Amino acid sequence: MSQLLACKPTPQKFLVVVTLCLIAGLCSCSSQTAEPKPQPTTEQKESENNFIFFNLTLEQADEVGRPIWSVKSKRAVYTKDRQIGKAENPYGELYQDGKVVYQIQAERADIKQEGKQLFLKGKIVATDPKNGIVLRGNELEWRPQEDLLIVRNQLNGTHKQLKAVASEAKVKTRQQRIDFSGGVVATSVDPALKIKTQHLIWQIKQDKLIADRPVEIDRYKNKRITDRGKGGAAVVQLKNKIVQITKNAQIQMLEPPMEVTSQAMTWNMNNEIVTSNTPVRVFHQTENVTVTGDRGELKIAEKVVYLRGNVQGVGQNRQSIKSQKLTWFLNKKSIEARGNVVYKQVKPPFTFNGDKAVGNLQTENIVVTGGETGKRVVTEIVPE
Repeated sequence: MSQLLACKPTPQKFLVVVTLCLIAGLCSCSSQTAEPKPQPTTEQKESENNFIFFNLTLEQADEVGRPIWSVKSKRAVYTKDRQIGKAENPYGELYQDGKVVYQIQAERADIKQEGKQLFLKGKIVATDPKNGIVLRGNELEWRPQEDLLIVRNQLNGTHKQLKAVASEAKVKTRQQRIDFSGGVVATSVDPALKIKTQHLIWQIKQDKLIADRPVEIDRYKNKRITDRGKGGAAVVQLKNKIVQITKNAQIQMLEPPMEVTSQAMTWNMNNEIVTSNTPVRVFHQTENVTVTGDRGELKIAEKVVYLRGNVQGVGQNRQSIKSQKLTWFLNKKSIEARGNVVYKQVKPPFTFNGDKAVGNLQTENIVVTGGETGKRVVTEIVPE
């Protein structure tokens, strides 16, 4: 026998519509014979306080009658605590301001409503039809009054530009923002980056990623890591391919093996340039040479370092150079220093003062000249 069960949506209740409802265990008949009663089956026991529905629809509306969710299932068990258990192939839509913001589906899920909140447990897939974002997890929570969708428990997010795994994702649909938290690993397609942190904000409309916790960023070329950035925080502008790293920023190059550190750096992947307007330190691991300055620029493709302001360079034998400007040609293994140049060697101990210096700091082959100003070169030799 078919039966229709329906109630109009109000702020305090949702609508249940079924085309076929099988109700078991709601009534009993007294027996006129002395024959023993058969033992109830497992399904009968399960159904004593539950309803089993086929082609079930759950709907909820806000105070002005606009839908905030609609979920359908081919078969489900409806319990007295307003929870739908073992819903098969549930499919639904989540609404914000009367518009669909996410579509949800699963093979099987438990569904529960608490006031204006919806909960699902199972292998859930939530899809943003506008932006093409797909979030997969084992739990989903929809809080329309807070404009908050939460997908957690083995969260996996995919998009044509970005993929991410994390413990949880919090979606603000009006802001078009997703907060990934807990063991976040995000991979972008262009630029080819892998980002590891504990909290990552994706501003979808601005095409921007924000890490406000310690972060590690690997850059790939031909599926191989070429550079790595680290810091206490970072902003990645995906469209412009610019990474800003702050709070003890560090960029490591693999070829040549170098490390650049500063409080803040901008890593422009379009023109292959790293710049810093705060005191910067450049260390060449193979040559064991360290150069510092008030600000600096690294041209990755050309393999040239420019330093400005209170520049100091130190080699492995404690030979040193000071100047106002310094250009370091990494491929040629040579430097060019200008402005109040002071070059010192330990063995033999002597000092050169001039306006310009050119040479190899590692091999201690430095030529100091007076430069264009005609300033006389001063040599100071310290006898042993």
